[in-house]
Amino acid sequence: MTALDPVEAFGAQSAIRTLRLLRLLGDAGTEGASLAALVRQSGLSKPTCRRLLIALMEEGMAVQDTATRLYFLGREIYLLGMVAADRYGIHRVALDSVARLAQRTGDAAFLQVRHGEEVVCLAREDGTFPLRSHVLKAGDRHLLGAGAGPLAILAALPEAEAEAYLAGHARPLAERYPPLVPLLPDLLRETRERRYSLNRGILFPGSWGMAMAIRGPSGRIEACLSLAAVESRMQPDREPELAALLAAEVQLVEQRLARAPGPPTPLTSPPRRRTMA
Repeated sequence: MTALDPVEAFGAQSAIRTLRLLRLLGDAGTEGASLAALVRQSGLSKPTCRRLLIALMEEGMAVQDTATRLYFLGREIYLLGMVAADRYGIHRVALDSVARLAQRTGDAAFLQVRHGEEVVCLAREDGTFPLRSHVLKAGDRHLLGAGAGPLAILAALPEAEAEAYLAGHARPLAERYPPLVPLLPDLLRETRERRYSLNRGILFPGSWGMAMAIRGPSGRIEACLSLAAVESRMQPDREPELAALLAAEVQLVEQRLARAPGPPTPLTSPPRRRTMA
């Protein structure tokens, strides 16, 4: 592979730094992020961080609240997300299942998708029950196995693949989720037997979760639907009802994915660049 010249290398490094800032803004969600927090989390110098944020704001990818001085993802990110959602069918076909689960259970419902070795929450819908679990929101990401959704996805993978993942990620799992690691083998076995996961407040005491994996048309594990509630809402007497609701919606999503058209053919030529006035 041909090495990049210094100018190209600098440009690639700048692009990577900018994308990392976008991810940090996504992690901050509706709370926003201060310049100091972004500098600390990104490892960038304050001038560099500010310069990249200005560039993002000029393109509509980020905005700054004039009162609080906090930074948020911009409108252009939302529009790009809508385009991506149309291209990748899981979001499009599963959103009404998320809404229906929230309505029928009264609890919080989620769509989470696998992204490499992480699981990303794409959508959250709150039910009507006044006591809610607030441990997961759209944009949050966790390692496979960490939480009801990531656990359901990990358990649905071929056992050899799951074991290889655990062996290769023992350290990051232990660093980020210390209470979880010694329990994972039993949790995986239980999830495989039941075909749904049950997180009994392991990571956040009092906040329980249940999830079931979704398979794409090829049989690959694509995502999961999940529920989260306070502990009293996921006791054994209610568990079969919740599992049945999850199973029905997962089946519906899988059927819709099987009927959905594939992604469009990639562009054969680059889109026209916008010129500055």
